[in-house]
Amino acid sequence: MSECKSISPWKFKPWWCQPWSILLTGTMLISASWVIFKTVWLTVLIAIPVLTWMGFFLLIWPQLIIRSGILESYQLSKDKIPDQNS
Repeated sequence: MSECKSISPWKFKPWWCQPWSILLTGTMLISASWVIFKTVWLTVLIAIPVLTWMGFFLLIWPQLIIRSGILESYQLSKDKIPDQNS
């Protein structure tokens, strides 16, 4: 049987939209809210949408892209381009 490796959606995203940058940005926003305001309720209020954003882009979005088949069709179209020029 041939193994089919799934294409990583992160390969097609710029550096500022990689998992490490999303984690770093979210962590810094939540930390900065604590350092600036030193208020638990305000930090929690800021953390809720930031953690939602992080969860969506780190957990949900990659799975949606992989399941949609967009990456496979994009990869196939990229593979066919050199063949057309030969």
